[in-house]
Amino acid sequence: MGHMATRTRLTPEQRREQLLDLGVRLLADRPIEELSVELLAEQAGVSRGLLYHYFGGLREFLHAVLRRMADELFEATAPVDHPDLVHRLRVSLQNYIGYVRAHQASYRSFQQAAFGGRPEIREIYEEGRAALVNRIFDSATADELAEVGIVDTPASRLLARGWSAMVEDVFMSWLDDPRDLSEEQVIETLTVSLGAILGLVPRD
Repeated sequence: MGHMATRTRLTPEQRREQLLDLGVRLLADRPIEELSVELLAEQAGVSRGLLYHYFGGLREFLHAVLRRMADELFEATAPVDHPDLVHRLRVSLQNYIGYVRAHQASYRSFQQAAFGGRPEIREIYEEGRAALVNRIFDSATADELAEVGIVDTPASRLLARGWSAMVEDVFMSWLDDPRDLSEEQVIETLTVSLGAILGLVPRD
């Protein structure tokens, strides 16, 4: 007599996480505007009512998916345990481009929605960027920052935010057209550029 297959029952939290993972995957194949409750329910094999139960609606679900992407990027680029700040930054940039490469379509969709006149999505996007920028300073001591010519001031954090926007733009453009630049060259140039830019911030 054959054994009957047992179906694992997911906890509410596991089901919610499963739906968020699905949302990230779906954004790899289509723009945000094409997501619908019907599509999500069909792909997840659940009822539309269950989606509403966990997230309240499509808009709330979409925001949760985008926050998941921002959180994943933050986790992927966490500083490694190493005494040298420049090394930590270089590895974080390597992991940054690795994450964006693996989720390129989804990330572009996130970008386009953030800058396409949707304030609530722009807010999620900017919160994610601010967290990445603040960690540069919050994960280093004043002495470590000073070694590369950086002082933690509001002006430095403002310019670091601009640097992060440049990093994103360069990475996305490079993925489309490397222009004879290797990944190592791009990462090294962007790593060194942070200290070069912030080192020019007035100290007085």
